Amino acid sequence: MHLHNLTLHDFGAYKGRQTLDLRVKPKRPIVLIGGLNGCGKTTLLDAIQLVLYGPRARCSGRGNRSYDNYLRESINRAADSSRGAQLHLEFSITVEGRPRTYEVSRTWYVSGKHVREDLSVAVDDKYDATISDTWAEHVEQILPLEVASLFFFDGEKVEQLADSERAAGVIEAAVQSLLGVRAVERLRTDLLALQRRQRLSQEDQGIIEQIRDLKAKAQDTAQEVSDHSQRHAQAVSSLDVAQARLATAERDFERAGGRLYEERRSLEAAKNDAEGYLAETQKALRGLAEGALPLVLLREQLTALGEQAVREQEASEARQITSALQKRDAWLIDQLSDDVSADVRAELEKKLAADREVRAAKADLELNLSLPRGLTEKLSTLEGGLRGDTVRTAELLQAAGKAVHELQEAERQLAAVPDERLIKDLIEGCQQAREAVVVARSTVNRHQELVDEARARLERLEADLERARQKRVRTFIREEELQRIVTYSEKARATLGRFGEALLRKHISSLEVAVLSSFQALMRKNGLVKDLRIDTDKFTLALTDRDGEAIDPTRLSAGERQLLAISLLWGLAKVAGNRLPTVIDTPLGRLDSRHREHLVDRYFPRAGRQVLLLSTDEEIDEHLLRRLKPSIAHSYILVHDDTTFTTRVASGYWWTEGALHAV
Repeated sequence: MHLHNLTLHDFGAYKGRQTLDLRVKPKRPIVLIGGLNGCGKTTLLDAIQLVLYGPRARCSGRGNRSYDNYLRESINRAADSSRGAQLHLEFSITVEGRPRTYEVSRTWYVSGKHVREDLSVAVDDKYDATISDTWAEHVEQILPLEVASLFFFDGEKVEQLADSERAAGVIEAAVQSLLGVRAVERLRTDLLALQRRQRLSQEDQGIIEQIRDLKAKAQDTAQEVSDHSQRHAQAVSSLDVAQARLATAERDFERAGGRLYEERRSLEAAKNDAEGYLAETQKALRGLAEGALPLVLLREQLTALGEQAVREQEASEARQITSALQKRDAWLIDQLSDDVSADVRAELEKKLAADREVRAAKADLELNLSLPRGLTEKLSTLEGGLRGDTVRTAELLQAAGKAVHELQEAERQLAAVPDERLIKDLIEGCQQAREAVVVARSTVNRHQELVDEARARLERLEADLERARQKRVRTFIREEELQRIVTYSEKARATLGRFGEALLRKHISSLEVAVLSSFQALMRKNGLVKDLRIDTDKFTLALTDRDGEAIDPTRLSAGERQLLAISLLWGLAKVAGNRLPTVIDTPLGRLDSRHREHLVDRYFPRAGRQVLLLSTDEEIDEHLLRRLKPSIAHSYILVHDDTTFTTRVASGYWWTEGALHAV
């Protein structure tokens, strides 16, 4: 398994989107990530486990909180909780000799009082719905959770594995899951379950009794099918007769005008509606006739009256203007100065008088009826009303004609309705014929259901009888086959038992050598531990010194216990083939300078094909960085802002280009 990159979006202290390239190269297996305490180193370890295992992840910051509360509190405090947080991990594995790339994205957000979570998995750049839905089971095939805890660990807590009981649990889980011993035991259990499922068939006599009983039931059922089929045929014949009688009765009823009789009520209602509508229409016409509508007959006279009113109004206005002009002209003459000559004065008076005469001529009418003022407007209003009444009258006359037609049609059809006394017997005959058809059809359906049910039972009995006959033939062959399965499965279980024990001894032996060599390579005190043994039953760890005396792990210093625990994990990785990435948080917490150098020189470059180190500046200091640098593929520094309490990822490390970001 090779991690490609990890992206955190508003997760924990990481504000916004932060991405780490985790790809490594041969001879450069280390990705070094530096950060002060509280900057988010452990959060990176939690992020890898959370994106892979979800609610089963063993995150350091979860404690006793529920999974929903942990997700809710993992959203960056400066982020919008409704938009949530996201973790994205890309890695590759080899399946059947072919590399496959996985992209796992886990997103969650707060919706009301609930936390909504979404998981999507893409394989080779294609979204896979099936794997996304069953990811919890699928990831166990890639990296079981028990195994992950051996490769993703906190250096400060790993010292606890030096305890005999704790180490026993780790060794047993690793040997069983990581090294394949559990698969052997699972095969033995499956074989035992197979043995217990094998049961002999019934004795021959039991099968014979079963066949005899099935035959008798089949014969009885076949007779039921025959009886019900005959009754069904009789019922069908009766139904045909009843339907023929009904057809005859309906035909006679139709010829006698029965349809019109049945529609009599609707015809009477249609007649009443037509009469009512005609009466309303006539009432509306009378209302219009009582108003101004008759004046439509005098439309030409009204037009002439309107024209006369206009002429009289214009003449009245002309007379008023002439009177006003005469006063004005007299005033103008009076305003002339004494210097104006008499000829000029006379000429002006002549022109003004001529103008008044022209205007006075307009006021002379051949006919003057002395019509009142405002009559023109009243006549215009009357004309508009008459146009509306004319249109409404035309609509009402058309509606009245339609109502008259509908009334006449309804009366014609009602006249054709036969008298109830003449058709009463035909009505009763049709009703009786219909009831007879309903009864006959119900009888047919009932007998059909009985036939179908009896045939279904007969088919089931015949199928059971055929299986019983085949079972009778196979009885002896089956007995021999079952016995052979039981015998060989027992032999296979015994063989698997021996194989499992041998495999366990082999792995334990290899693990003893790997752990001891790892511990001796890391220890500053050469010869402190001479031998190391692991009990194959209890999986406990026993140390002996050069004199063959047992060493109590509690007598070791804190640093030596931490090295012993690291050696145990390193040995497990060696025996498993170093095929999984190793993530170490706080790797050098309680170690002295010599032990730190041993880890830097001997363990970290060989801990696996991919090693992620999460360190403070006091663990991997400038001196150790120089020793580790040839094995580093990438280095990052976690830059924390104490004002916003957020962290971002920058390239480099203390004492390198990362020093620009360190605060």
